[in-house]
Formats: sequence, C-alpha cells, structure tokens
Amino acid sequence: MALEHAEVLRAAHLARLDLSDKDAAKYLDDIGQILDMVDQLQKLDTTDVAPLAHPMDATQRLRADEVTEKDQRDHYQQCAPQVENGLYLVPRVVE
Repeated sequence: MALEHAEVLRAAHLARLDLSDKDAAKYLDDIGQILDMVDQLQKLDTTDVAPLAHPMDATQRLRADEVTEKDQRDHYQQCAPQVENGLYLVPRVVE
C-alpha cells in the first residue's frame, strides 16, 4: 500500500499533531515500512493456526475457594433503617 506525503499530514492533522514537512517525510518512510510488513503478514497462510488467548502458555494461579472471614452481616445491618430476613429493604423506585 503506497502512502503519500499529504496523507501523512492529514493523519497528523486528524490526530491534532503539529507535524512539519521534514518530519512528515521521515514518518512517510517509517509508516511505509510498517505497511510493507503488514502486507507480508497478510500473505501468510494461517488456516491451520489456532487463535491464541495469550502468547505464552500460561495459566492464572487461583486461590482456594474457601471462607477466610467470619460472617458479619448482622453487625453491618444494625445501622440500616429497614432489614428483613437478612436483606436491606429500600423504597420502590420503579412503578
């Protein structure tokens, strides 16, 4: 994909970047190389490659699912205006 000088300046303008003509010429070469590499990657056959969730073969360490604190529901609900069967009672807001 060929990129032109005016397109680099337009992209810089859209990104609200102040880019001089000299800098735009340098970025034109850099972006051109990146687009060439993307074109090369697009040509690769990836039909037998399974998608990855993570590039490393890592698993997340999970902690044991066990109770670590005592139940303090009654203590926390002492200051609530209305409680019934361990639930906070609130005014109805949807009719």
